[in-house]
Amino acid sequence: MPRRVLIAGLAAALNLTGIVHASALAPDRPTWPDTPVTRLAALALIETLNADLLAGPSATLALDRWCNSHALAPAGSKITAERVTGQDKLADAEIRKRLEAAPDEAVAYRRVRLTCGTRVLSEADNWYLPARLTDDMNRTLETTNTSFGRVVAPLGFTRTTLDATLLWQPLPDTWATQPMAPATSATTPLTIPDFLLRHRAVLKRADGRPFSLVVESYTADILAFPPPPLP
Repeated sequence: MPRRVLIAGLAAALNLTGIVHASALAPDRPTWPDTPVTRLAALALIETLNADLLAGPSATLALDRWCNSHALAPAGSKITAERVTGQDKLADAEIRKRLEAAPDEAVAYRRVRLTCGTRVLSEADNWYLPARLTDDMNRTLETTNTSFGRVVAPLGFTRTTLDATLLWQPLPDTWATQPMAPATSATTPLTIPDFLLRHRAVLKRADGRPFSLVVESYTADILAFPPPPLP
């Protein structure tokens, strides 16, 4: 059976929008047991978020949905952006080319942590062209913690994904053809790395002109809820 079909089937079987407790979770990340089924569930969840991110222009809105459907914060919570200062990165030649920036055109930089309640779901680097935004948008980006996607939403922007990289493979390369080894103990915790998924994308205005290049790294806290209650 093709890998994507198997993952999609598992996601549907788990009813991934309702597999966690309704109450907000404690700041400590719940432990997942290291079993073949749990590893497959982790992959299905990561791929589910990946598909949602690829399907729409705004990562912020996708994370809003993820935050609420998996009860990572009190019901109705919205993603907020925590600005990280003092770590500016200059736009290199590739970034300027992707943005179609003129040789003397200013490229601004903004780094944020996108948070859901107490959890950081993504760390994002953003190079953008202030000249292609409104004065109000630039002022908001410079003086507030509002996420970039919410600020530029009036542009009706589109998103062109340059690459989407799975940074963690929960399953061995041979998982589809050979049995996976069972956990050494039912209480063996699953080791989840700090970052699970990375997207690189260009945002374009309705007239097709690019104005932003983002690199988004999604953290282990996208799985910061109890594991699915599987047998």
